[in-house]
Amino acid sequence: MKMCEITGKTAQVGNNVSHSNKKTKRRFNPNLKTKRFWNEEEGRWITLKVSTSGMKTINKKGLAVALKEAAAPKKVY
Repeated sequence: MKMCEITGKTAQVGNNVSHSNKKTKRRFNPNLKTKRFWNEEEGRWITLKVSTSGMKTINKKGLAVALKEAAAPKKVY
């Protein structure tokens, strides 16, 4: 499944709009990359499928904090 393992981003649905304003369904897939990250606590590489915004989150907060927040249940309002 095309989903970021850090942010949880998935594909969105929208329309292709032609010149005559005819609409057909399409998908907007997230910008996913397979990337290896070094886990300092375990002393090993971890391979994650993350979006580019997920990479920025890991760079900002650190891998351990980002993984902990991704595993925590999401709040639904």
